Amino acid sequence: MPDNDNRQEMHVAEKIKALRREKQMSLQQVAEKTGFSTALVSQIENHLISPPLGTLSRIARALGVEMGYFFGAVGEADFTIVRSHERRPVSRVASKQGVKYGYSYESLAYEQKNRHMEPFLIHLEPATTKDRNAYSHEGEEFIFVLDGKMEVELGEHRDVLEPGDSIYFNSRIPHRVQCGEGSVTRILAVIYAPKPE
Repeated sequence: MPDNDNRQEMHVAEKIKALRREKQMSLQQVAEKTGFSTALVSQIENHLISPPLGTLSRIARALGVEMGYFFGAVGEADFTIVRSHERRPVSRVASKQGVKYGYSYESLAYEQKNRHMEPFLIHLEPATTKDRNAYSHEGEEFIFVLDGKMEVELGEHRDVLEPGDSIYFNSRIPHRVQCGEGSVTRILAVIYAPKPE
């Protein structure tokens, strides 16, 4: 990801923990609503595991907020323009262990109010620890490959996408993406998540 000191990295773990406490929910209650273990939710809150976007979507739904809540203040704008130096990075590095999980992402519409879609610029890179888990959540996803090669697993289907290729899928299908052939890959991903109930 390009280095830019003017951009503030999002602290997603702190926001999850603070919101859970504000709603007076236990780790067990969040775990039950998401289908994750209490250990996983605790590890996310304590920076031991950095959650992929699908996991964040399920946690947001369990806590009754839109996924965008974790990327900045609730938007108030009828439209939003995000300049390249204004993107909000969220790095998938477990800060207490220094482990790279294989991607970092930047929120591209954090000030748009009442949004139904969450667009991200994602940088896939070789991971120091392999996450072999497939994830599923409510909604739909669209991914467009900008640079490099992206390996995708979608249920039983496996494929490699190259620059200019795209994929659109139902997010309930267990899925996983990673960079192909150990090269850095850049993708545009748009996630639609239904409003929390």
